[in-house]
Formats: sequence, structure tokens, C-alpha cells
Amino acid sequence: MTTNNTRWSGRLGLLLWVLGGIVALLGLANVMPGYQMLPRIGPFSLEWFRPTFFALCVTIAFVFCWKEILESGKRLTPLRVLVDVVLWLAVLYSCYRYYEVGMEMIHSIVFFGLRDAVIAVIGVTVAIITCWRLWGAPIAIIGILAFLYLATGHHWPGAMQTSGGDILDKLAENLWFGADNGVLGSIFGIILSTVLPFIILGAVLDGCGAGGSMIRISFSLMRQFRGGPAYSAIIASGMFGTVSGSAVANVVGTGVVTIPMIRRRGFSGNFAGGLEASASAGGQILPPIMGAAALVMADYVGVSYLTVITAVLIPAIAYYLSLFLAVYFEARKLGVAANEDEVAEPVALQDWLNLLLIVAPLAIIVYLLIGGASPAGASITAIFALIPLSLINPSIRRHPQRLLTALSEGGITIARLTMAIAVVGIIVATLSATGIPSKFAVLLSGASDYSLFAALLITALGCIVLGMGMPTLPAYIAIIVVMGPTLQAFGLELLTAHMFVFFFGIASVITPPVAIAAYAAAAISGGKPMATAVTSTRIAAMLFLIPFAFVYNPIMLTVGAAGADFSLAAYLWMIVQLALALYLTASALARFDRQWIALPEAGVRFAAAVALLSPYPLVSLLGLAIGLGMIVLHARLPVKPGGSQAVQGG
Repeated sequence: MTTNNTRWSGRLGLLLWVLGGIVALLGLANVMPGYQMLPRIGPFSLEWFRPTFFALCVTIAFVFCWKEILESGKRLTPLRVLVDVVLWLAVLYSCYRYYEVGMEMIHSIVFFGLRDAVIAVIGVTVAIITCWRLWGAPIAIIGILAFLYLATGHHWPGAMQTSGGDILDKLAENLWFGADNGVLGSIFGIILSTVLPFIILGAVLDGCGAGGSMIRISFSLMRQFRGGPAYSAIIASGMFGTVSGSAVANVVGTGVVTIPMIRRRGFSGNFAGGLEASASAGGQILPPIMGAAALVMADYVGVSYLTVITAVLIPAIAYYLSLFLAVYFEARKLGVAANEDEVAEPVALQDWLNLLLIVAPLAIIVYLLIGGASPAGASITAIFALIPLSLINPSIRRHPQRLLTALSEGGITIARLTMAIAVVGIIVATLSATGIPSKFAVLLSGASDYSLFAALLITALGCIVLGMGMPTLPAYIAIIVVMGPTLQAFGLELLTAHMFVFFFGIASVITPPVAIAAYAAAAISGGKPMATAVTSTRIAAMLFLIPFAFVYNPIMLTVGAAGADFSLAAYLWMIVQLALALYLTASALARFDRQWIALPEAGVRFAAAVALLSPYPLVSLLGLAIGLGMIVLHARLPVKPGGSQAVQGG
């Protein structure tokens, strides 16, 4: 890097430090609760706060990209700077117009014309360009396709044709000016109200020096296991997720600690982020709390809270065992050793003291969430507690400015994530405005003309589509109202139908293209958002298979309300089926057991796992024979890491 590049990179770094700090402090002020004598500052009016915050994030994104160009040794051309300044000014005007329209809407009805449609297109264009630069092409291309479909859907043939109407009004309202949809819509609001304080907390946790101590202690305690820190991450994310009830909040709350641990062990950024997203999503099915879902489901179905958490126990345990197996086979594939050189680093007393900097904030969050506090309020309280606690670390006492730098880094992370979420907002707006979810509802209602499997498959797809960008609980409620009666018409008990819908509502947060939890994890892991989402879907494969299994074999849900006659023999046979299916599925999708597995063999393993979960005894026995045979044959082989193939597969 030339001297000139170094000088300008330093100046841009200072500007980023200031802008990141402003974003962090402004975001925290918006959601900070009142404390005794301290009155609340926020929440701010969305009419001015959302566009102001978005403009700050876009500014950070441009400066961040410029700094990256200079640090790579390339030349930042005047043309690039001029284009970016023009785009920046254009989006500033779009944000100002959002404020104007928002204030007008308070007192009157607003009709959008050509000017507002152009402003909406400008905002969308800047969001897509910036997202492409920061996160790569895949998610940006999906955003472009969604925009084009929204603009031209009324010309499409057949079932894909959308309703007509004023296209200018449709573009303006759905893409930019709507408070519920679009770039500055409800998903953007989720980032501001829930995700932001957890990202700030994670940045401060990292800045206070506890992360290194956590890694050293974790490596020391788990050195006898392959991929030990990843196992710790699964447990931590599951335990936190059962309380938070939010996969995204869980990712940003625990992932800032666990993801670096996983990467340090030798796993890829995509795998580390995918594992954290999968474990975080699963927290919502993990007893005893299950977020708010258990209480809502108990009320809807008319059973006790204890019945709900008992029913979900075996599926939840099976899911988390599948995550452990995914790590196990990935570690084998990569050749991760159980005792690597770095784990020999000694653990000092100060490391154990620093561990308090992680345990105490997370304990505060769990305690407050159980007590009914909001996720934002709990996380901000943890931040306030962490700042004085950080003085435990001598390095913070010597250099307290590290906390300010950590705050700024958190603001920069939020700005980068916001650009991906802006494109997700475009996709969700298109789904809402074009009526695609309603078309799924029609398919759901007509599924009874075919079979239970067809109804379940369409239900699963509907849950994933409806859950895109939505919190799990509203998505679950929306789809069960439509599909509950249809599933019951096939003889399913109400509890089983509700549980099926809820599992797939959870799966939507890690399923492309709108895998909001995976994108949040990618912001921390440094992986590509779409690749992280695909990896999380692979890791969490049992989240998609288990619901079908307990529909056809309701004894898996244990309780009588699920519709099965309990017997010990049948229950034990179900456990054997499930355990072997977990092993076969994990090894097939990792394409590794003791050695690299060819694609045909992986397909046979996966088919055997599906057969094991079949309701037909002969099919299950065939799956058992094939699965055991393949495992026994592989057991005779020496362990041989996957080498370059493993890198491609990871």
C-alpha cells in the first residue's frame, strides 16, 4: 500500500470511527428503557429516525468500501468517488422525502405520483448497489429480480400474474414510503429495536478482552473433542435462544463470542455462521421456555403448558444432536485434530476473571427476559453493567478508550448488516404486494384433493414463505389459521398440526433467500450471506425432516394429545429409528464419514434416513438394514480427511 493510500485510509478510518460511534449511540438512545431517575430518550418518531439512520448507514457503507479499496493497494479513482457522491446525495434526498411524506401522512392521505416512484427506485438502487459491494452478488440479484417482478408482475402470464393498479403508487408505497414494507419497513424496524443493542453488546464484549479468555478456556476444557468450541456454541445458543424467542437476537447476542471461537478452530466463516444461525433458530423449540411460543400454542390448542414442552422435548433433543453430528463430521472432513498446538496455551487466573465479563451480561439478559423485560431493554442493561465490569481486565484499565472503539465497531457492523436487510425488505415487500402468500393459501386449501403428504409439503412451503422476514410467532399464527382446519381434516390432532407449522415457521429464518438469522450471523463471521444461509440449511436439515416424522409417527411427541397410543416398545423403536436417521443424514449432507463419501452413496444414506422415519414398518426395516450396512462398511476404513474436497464442501 502506497504512502498516499495509507494516509487516506487512516483519515477514512477516523471518519468511520466517528460515524460508527454516532450510529451506535443514536441506536441505543432510541431503544434505551427508563431507569429510576433517568427518563427514556426514545423511542424516536419513525418518520425522521428511520431515514436518518438509513442515511448514516449508507454513508458508513460508502466510506467502508473506499477504505477497503485503499487498503487493498488499489487506486480510488475520482470517477468512483464522483459516482458514489452522486448516489449518496440522491439517497439523502430520498430519505428527506421519506420524512416529508411521513409527516404528511400523520394529518392526511397521500397519493404517490411519478416523483415519489422515482425517489423509491433511487432508494432501492442505492440499497442494491451498496449491498452488492458489501455482501456480494447473490442477495443483490434476488433483490433485483424481486423489484422487477413487482414492477412488471401485471404483465406475467398465468398464476404468476399480479393485480394491476397504479404502478407508480405501488412502487412508491411498497418499496420506500410504507412503514410496514420496503427498505425502511418493519424488518428495518426489527434491526433498530432488537438486533442493534445486541450487536453493540457483542462489540463491547469483544472489546473488553473477554473473547480471548473465553477461547483459551474453551479450548482448554474441550481439547479432547474435535471441534470442541463449536459444541460449546451449540449449547450456549440453544440455552439463550429458548429464553429470547428470537433467532436473530440470539445470533447477535451469543454469536459475537461463539463464532470467532468456531473460526479459530479451523472452520470456514460460512460454516461458523451457519452453525450459529441453526443453533439459535432451534432455541425456540427448546424447552422449557421456547420463547413465547409454548404459551401461545397451549392457549390455541387448549392443553397445558407442560403438555406443549413435553411434546417438543424429543424433537428438540434430536435436532440439537443433529447439530453436534454436523460439527463432528465437518471436523473429521477438515482433519481438525482433537489436540492442536494452540490449545496448549496456558489459562491464567485473569482468564477466569475475564470470563465473568461474558457470563454476567448473559445472565443479566436471561434473568431480565424471564422477568418480562424486552430484549432491547435487557441487552442495554447488560451493556451498562458490562462497562464498569470491564475494569476487571487490566488492559481496559490501561486503555479505556478501547470501549469507545468497540462501540464504534458495533455501529459499523450494524451499518453493513443494514444494507443486506434493506434488500431483504425489497423481497418481503414484493411478496406482500404481489399476493404470493395468498396464492400459497389457495394451494393449501386445495391440498385436501390430493394427499396428506401434499398438504404437508405445501404447508411447509407456505410457512417458509410467510415467515420470510417475519418474527416466528406472527408467521406461525398466520399460517395455522389458514392451514389448521385442512390438516385436521386428514386426522391430525390439533397439537401435532400446530407443532408442524411452528417448526417450519422457525426454519424460515435460516432458509434462503430471506434467511435473516443467517445474514446476521454472516455479518459476524465474515462469510457470504447467501452461502451462510445455504450452509445453515444443510446443517439444520433435521429441522425440515423431524416435523414430517412426528406427523406420521406421533409417538415422537410423547403426549396423548398428539394422537398416539403410548407403548414402551414402540417408543424405544422410535428412538432407535431417530438416532440412526440423525447419523445417516448428518454424514450424507457432510458427504463424509470416516472418508469422503461420493454423491451416489450420500444419496443412498439420505434415502435410508428418510425410509427409517417412514410410518410403514417394512420401509423402516429396509432403511435400517441399508443404513447399518453402510455404517459397518465405513467402520472398516481408516479416517481420511477430505482435503481439497472438504474445503469445497465446507
